[in-house]
Amino acid sequence: MNSEEEFYDAETGLESDDSCEVSFKDAPVYEGKQTSNGRVPSENGVWERRTTLPSPMFSRNDFSIWGFLKKCIGMELSKITMPIVFNEPLSFLQRITEYMEHTYLIHKACTESDSIERMQFVAAFAVSAVASQWDRTGKPFNPLLGETYELTREDDGYRLISEQVSHHPPISAFFAESLSQDFTFHGSIYPKLKFWGKSIEAEPKGTMTLELSKHKEAYTWTNPMCCVHNVILGKLWIEQYGTVEIVNHSTGDKCVLNFKPSGMFGKELHRVEGHIQDKSKKKQRVIYGKWTECLYTIEPKVYEANKKVEKKSGDSKKHKQEQNTGGAGDADEMPDVQETVTMIPGSTLLWRIAPRPAHSAEMYNFTSFAMALNELQPGMEGVLAPTDCRLRPDIRAMENGDIDTASQEKERLEEKQRAARRERARDEEDWSTRWFHQGANPYTGSSDWIYTGGYFDRKYSDLPDIY
Repeated sequence: MNSEEEFYDAETGLESDDSCEVSFKDAPVYEGKQTSNGRVPSENGVWERRTTLPSPMFSRNDFSIWGFLKKCIGMELSKITMPIVFNEPLSFLQRITEYMEHTYLIHKACTESDSIERMQFVAAFAVSAVASQWDRTGKPFNPLLGETYELTREDDGYRLISEQVSHHPPISAFFAESLSQDFTFHGSIYPKLKFWGKSIEAEPKGTMTLELSKHKEAYTWTNPMCCVHNVILGKLWIEQYGTVEIVNHSTGDKCVLNFKPSGMFGKELHRVEGHIQDKSKKKQRVIYGKWTECLYTIEPKVYEANKKVEKKSGDSKKHKQEQNTGGAGDADEMPDVQETVTMIPGSTLLWRIAPRPAHSAEMYNFTSFAMALNELQPGMEGVLAPTDCRLRPDIRAMENGDIDTASQEKERLEEKQRAARRERARDEEDWSTRWFHQGANPYTGSSDWIYTGGYFDRKYSDLPDIY
């Protein structure tokens, strides 16, 4: 085995530690009564999407996270085989499909005649696309090379196909299109994960591209950074931060969004603030809100006037707040923060997050949209590509609450993938992607993966046996 393969298969240096071994047979499980295996019964012959999972999540209390992670400080976690206790029962391909939960915002943008109005809804869509990460502290399964996922939502007017096009580095490509040819949304993501002692930082490298065919417009942006705090000690909490620039390559309009870090007193936690400017760089609208809650738009002059009033009233409280703030403990305590956005008079609501199910906390903090992503509806198995995530046995076992089988299947699939890679190396064969090809993004010139087409022709006879 060459040195590069040893580095990417770095689990060989981690498996020897007994502290990393865990049995799930006695792991306590939340007692919850399920109906029809978590699905909603069909009504009038129409199959309803399920609203819960077949089994609640298991307890992680008996597993020593530190016993594993202490060897990973400063390392990129996408190159490490992680124990299944870190996972949620979805593949990363399904996780990125959650970008599409609020597709109605794209449809709304398509109906607007003014480019600034369209940019407002595109910005709202970009923020909504990462909203499902709130409280989602479970890690999705790393997709196997050649793994795919498809989703068709006729009620929302789109279909999507994604493929794991590279294993090292791990790159997932996706392509979504309107069923009425109004838009396409596509991109490729290389999620770089690093452990820094108390937190895990995720950098979702890759460009998002949205094309509105009616207006002959193309928008591009990259997603913000994400950080999971207190992976060792304390309550897990998530923040997203960084600057997101959305560019309309047809008009020159730009939206600059600042996802704010929590700050010392937590005042900025989850907050998003930014503006839309035209090609002459004149501010046209201000956008503000929280990525966990809602987003508003307002005239810049009105927003600035309100900020001045806030600053005057806030300065008098600042000294008292500093006096009452204690020192930092061992854990990165989640700041106490007001969970509602105060609407400034004159604002217009662009987007509000959909409420999560009442039982979400027992179901990996899934949204209603996420609950249905791994569901195998009647007749679906005979139509899906054999590489689809829904057919992956380790994810299916974990979803069903069989953690021991899930762990065994995960190890089997990873070893099968390594054996296939060794065989290709011996035969001097390169991996060939099926539905995407590498190329340059037509608007930014950056490296990207372009949809080749043909997936929905349902010709799957030459696909690899990856499960």
